[in-house]
Amino acid sequence: MKKETKNLSRRKFLDTSAKASAAGLIFSGMPTIVPASVFGKNSPSNTINVASIGCGRIGTSHDMPEIAKYNGARIMAVCDLDKNRANMAPDIVRNLYARNAQMNGGVKADWEIKTYYDYKEMLLNKDIDAVHISLPDHHHAIVGVHAVNAGKDVYLQKPVSLTIEEGRILSNAVKKTGRILQIGSQQRGNNPWPQFKKACELVRNGRIGKLITIEVGLPGDPGGGNKTEMPVPTNLDYDAWLGATPEVYYTEDRVHSQEATMRGLNSRPGWLRCEQFGAGMITGWGAHHIDIGHWAMGMEYSGPIEVWGKASFPTDEPNYSGLWNVHGIFRTEALYSNGVNMIVSNELPTGVKFIGSEGWIWVTRGNYRVTDTDPVADRSGVKPIDASNPKILQSVIGANEIHLTDSPEQHTDWLNSVKSRKEPSTPVEVGHRSCSACLLHQIAMKLNRKIYWDPAKEKFKGNDKEATAMLSRPRRKKYDF
Repeated sequence: MKKETKNLSRRKFLDTSAKASAAGLIFSGMPTIVPASVFGKNSPSNTINVASIGCGRIGTSHDMPEIAKYNGARIMAVCDLDKNRANMAPDIVRNLYARNAQMNGGVKADWEIKTYYDYKEMLLNKDIDAVHISLPDHHHAIVGVHAVNAGKDVYLQKPVSLTIEEGRILSNAVKKTGRILQIGSQQRGNNPWPQFKKACELVRNGRIGKLITIEVGLPGDPGGGNKTEMPVPTNLDYDAWLGATPEVYYTEDRVHSQEATMRGLNSRPGWLRCEQFGAGMITGWGAHHIDIGHWAMGMEYSGPIEVWGKASFPTDEPNYSGLWNVHGIFRTEALYSNGVNMIVSNELPTGVKFIGSEGWIWVTRGNYRVTDTDPVADRSGVKPIDASNPKILQSVIGANEIHLTDSPEQHTDWLNSVKSRKEPSTPVEVGHRSCSACLLHQIAMKLNRKIYWDPAKEKFKGNDKEATAMLSRPRRKKYDF
């Protein structure tokens, strides 16, 4: 049977002394939590101690709940540079475990949950085995590098990086340290969306003939946002929040809502629509759907060779007075070395359509949302998977055909990999390549012309200095790698 990827050989866990592991974590009447690295993989005490870096919308409503369901892991520390969020997080964690204990017979969080405001201080804690990074996009690669260099395994929210250069630095660091790093590409897991794997297997095994075109539809983001300068909240380390990006004055719509935090609401933050911190929906959801396109083509470690297209930006409008400046309506296209053309646009239905010489397959999330604030229109009744002929979907993949990775929910898959030391379903290099493709689409939008890319060398062809300059951004040294 052909396999999608081969597993890496087992790696040794980080050696950590039992003495250092137990220090400060033995409490009267409380269980002792020691690092998983102290024990052999078959030990009944082999519990993975997880820390949360980022206690905002995606961290508290998605990452923490999924990790809390895993019986072999304990969230034992939380960190956020907004002290209000950090101080509220331990109770959120305890409530998650209490709910799981009531509903599924899990354990209650009767251990100490340490609170940090500086992730670098947290990473010095030898008791922590692994971290999930649920931060704004501009922090992903840098914090990821610091985490793996500190010996932690990592679950990293997508997209991998703010720039292609940063993604390469992170992938190289993971390879050098031998840590496990899983990218939050939930569409690869059988839970909650098994239809994506099914669609990709059918395409890979020729059920629609020769693949010709992939259409990727993304949600959109409107302009707007209040540009008025405001005093920095006393609970927020704003300079650290800006991180390696340039210094700019504080206004709440550039960061996240303080009122929503105190009310326990997970409102969609304004930074998602600021180019200083991300690229907009082309990486926000493009990292998911373009990844599915790569998976179906078997080009997860490559990328497009040509990209072109157009986009509108709020700042193009006369007298625009808003803060948010990521792309609006757009349509970009990419050519791959296998001859497949990928069209990406927020004027297409949200999902992925594979068009071949003998039919088509359509796949989407349907009406499912990861968080309540996902920008998805009501799609009640939309089929999560469809095809030009129902027989295509009824086709069975034979024993000698291509079978793609069969993985559980993404956080579960990550924690399984932490224990087994085998590659997770979406390792960092795969996530980097998907993110790189998204960023190439953004570069084409910004330049409003065709760009030519060498995915093997990760360089633009010819002497394209204008495009090459967009592979990286200046970074403030005190928050750099």
